Amino acid sequence: MASPLRFDGRVVLVTGAGGGLGRAYALAFAERGASVVVNDIGGDVKGDGKSSLAADKVVEEIRRKGGKAVASYDTVEAGEKIVKTALDAFGRIDIVVNNAGILRDRSFARTSDEDWALDLIHRVHLRGSFQVTRAAWDHMKKQNYGRIIMTSSASGIYGNFGQANYSAAKLGLLGLSNTLAIEGRKSNIHCNTIAPAAGSRMTETVLPEDILEGLKPDYVAPLVLWLCHESCDENGSLFEVGAGWIGKLRWQRTVGAIVRQRNQPMTPEAVRANWAKICDFDNTSTPQSVQDSTGSMIGVLSKIDSGGVSTNRTSHAASTTTSGFDEAIGYQLPPFYSAYTELEAIMYALGVGASVKDPKDLKFVYEGSSDFSCLPTFAVVLAQKSVMSGDLGAVPGLSINLSKVLHGEQYLELYKPLPRTGKLRSEARVADVLDKGSGSVILIDVYSYYEKELICYNQFSIFVVGSGGFGGKQSSDKVKPNICVVKDSYLYFELTILLY
Repeated sequence: MASPLRFDGRVVLVTGAGGGLGRAYALAFAERGASVVVNDIGGDVKGDGKSSLAADKVVEEIRRKGGKAVASYDTVEAGEKIVKTALDAFGRIDIVVNNAGILRDRSFARTSDEDWALDLIHRVHLRGSFQVTRAAWDHMKKQNYGRIIMTSSASGIYGNFGQANYSAAKLGLLGLSNTLAIEGRKSNIHCNTIAPAAGSRMTETVLPEDILEGLKPDYVAPLVLWLCHESCDENGSLFEVGAGWIGKLRWQRTVGAIVRQRNQPMTPEAVRANWAKICDFDNTSTPQSVQDSTGSMIGVLSKIDSGGVSTNRTSHAASTTTSGFDEAIGYQLPPFYSAYTELEAIMYALGVGASVKDPKDLKFVYEGSSDFSCLPTFAVVLAQKSVMSGDLGAVPGLSINLSKVLHGEQYLELYKPLPRTGKLRSEARVADVLDKGSGSVILIDVYSYYEKELICYNQFSIFVVGSGGFGGKQSSDKVKPNICVVKDSYLYFELTILLY
């Protein structure tokens, strides 16, 4: 049986922890060893009033069971004060659960400019989560660890009558979370969003008692604890949770249709003629990043510029078929070698912006430096022969016009520092082939060795313009994010390589 998840030594801040979901989170974290900051202003469901009683009761409950907790009575708009409470009491901040919330429902027609601009809903949900998280952010970066939860809702995801203000704030939290997940990744800060369904003060007036019993906050807390544990790699995701059920949500997009042709005006009539195809979810993709979205658009531009637009999706495939691509998956390309000296490593470093004017760059651009070393991302260059040599054209089942091949996303893991000079042996294989409609994406895994030791692993994402539409799958669990990870080192480089 797997060992229980523990939070010994971790400091957790839960906002709105005086009751409902927040209380359940605070108790659960404390029970598993965490030191907890219980934040609650003690107001009512509309945000009116203030009392220390709510937070104090939860703190006392935790201490009575042998746990560690302190109370915070500040509003979430005073995020610095709340985080300071954690630092003063426990010396650090590891986990932030943005849970505080209120309701002030009002139909859209009755929402005035002043209501929107000064709305307490936005100040508590969106601005409050921002203020608390920002106050904790630098501390998490310095300790190279952090876990953050944003609380959205079904109203934010799907919309709900009378909750224009609430829905906008709740979906705004998802956008905030997604961006923090990207920016925090290099500092081991993970940020996820939940949309809980639970019995609380905000739902007790609209849900029957038996339903409230089945929607206990205790049925949401386990997901929050798992997402906040150091062993959980989940980042930048959205989950609906309630009544013992958990589901992960993602954006889904139709294959769509190109409704303009080269040197021709784009018209609303063309949109109307293609509307069924634009809205057809029988064939879909699941974009997971801005890079996915932008890459698709650039592929469309290439298709239009080539004059190859067709209303028949399967015509993009040329002579390739799904079964042909299946034959290619797993194919081993011929092994190859990459030799280099300090000169090549220095030229690369200079090419990506290293400079003798910056003292910390000296070891990358001066071979006489006592700690001369190769930039970790130089490993990408050493492995790229797998996609530059033309060997892809010989892969069984692939019919590729190499003039239409574009470098897409890039992933790199470096296990050992690159030798200052050397010769690496690389082995490459086709990991997967995806159908992106206007083109196909070929995933190439490359393992590089120095002598007999594995030094690095690359994944190249290759976009082949005009070769999509063959009816293949459009996503894969083999796709790596476009980052560089340096193992067993304090270095961690984010590659902002968008090359579709």
